[in-house]
Amino acid sequence: MWLPMIGMTALPHLGGLYGGYITRKQVKTWYKTLQKPSWRPPNAAFPVVWTCLYTGMGYGSYLVWKELGGFTEDALVPLGLYGLQLALNWAWTPIFFGAHKIKLALIEVVLLTGTVGATMWSWYPINRTATLLMLPYLSWLCLATSLNYCIWRDNPEKEE
Repeated sequence: MWLPMIGMTALPHLGGLYGGYITRKQVKTWYKTLQKPSWRPPNAAFPVVWTCLYTGMGYGSYLVWKELGGFTEDALVPLGLYGLQLALNWAWTPIFFGAHKIKLALIEVVLLTGTVGATMWSWYPINRTATLLMLPYLSWLCLATSLNYCIWRDNPEKEE
């Protein structure tokens, strides 16, 4: 059982590594020029926080997978929602940092946050520990959504 646990725990980090690659250059150039609220976390906090969040969500997905006996018919909704939120999570960085589409990123992060809530709702009857492992993620997404909103509000997008 070690291989599925390690694989499912590591899976979310793949998108995080790609996102970090996209973000690294943009933080020093484009992102630096944006008006941001005073309460935003320091840039150095983001990789640390996301490493913890990706590990928690990945391990939570393993707990649900294990409880349901693998990729069974019963796992379709809870792991399908998890996969959807993971895809939305991975898509946010290329939209915001890659394409500089702040409004589209805001819409996307709102959808992501709702999908994470739905994932947690579907996980709760299966494994409460897995659900609780998603709670810091949902909390962080609320902060990230607020930050995205303030950046969108304070930085009107220019027509290209």
